[in-house]
Amino acid sequence: MRIAVIYKSNYGTTKQYATWIAAELNAELIERTSIKPRELADYDMVVYGGGLYASGILGVDLVTENPCKRLIIFTVGLADPNTTDYSKILDKNLPGELRSSVKVFHLRGGIDYATIGIVHRGMMAMMRKMTIGNKSPEQLSDEEQAFVDTYGKKVDFTDRQAIKPLIDFAKNQAI
Repeated sequence: MRIAVIYKSNYGTTKQYATWIAAELNAELIERTSIKPRELADYDMVVYGGGLYASGILGVDLVTENPCKRLIIFTVGLADPNTTDYSKILDKNLPGELRSSVKVFHLRGGIDYATIGIVHRGMMAMMRKMTIGNKSPEQLSDEEQAFVDTYGKKVDFTDRQAIKPLIDFAKNQAI
């Protein structure tokens, strides 16, 4: 079975997960801008990974606008996947028929505020302001408090073990 792991990463954590996934699946690792839509048909399975930015999945239009034989999607963001509701993000990024037929996995990435671009820095500052608002520290949820605690710092939540459910699912689909 010919498998492609395609990714779009701004700061490296999505690329790291894609590299691990490609190694586990003996798949081709391809950066999003290095593949043409018509080439997707050359693969029996496509695993697509994109970072989460302002409720968008980076570069996901490649696989939402072009059919794949078998498709798995993974997202990478700062929030803890175990406590985050991704339904609005998926509704916004995946057409209805695709939303119900594609398995999506969510992985936790990282950030280094010293290296992010001015646009993303501004977005994070606005998000911090919206998160805190007029709330006292006691009123913040665990997720909001984690965001406040890590704001402006370098944090890395990547975990190779987190890809195991995706790997197991992909191997089961390959049968």
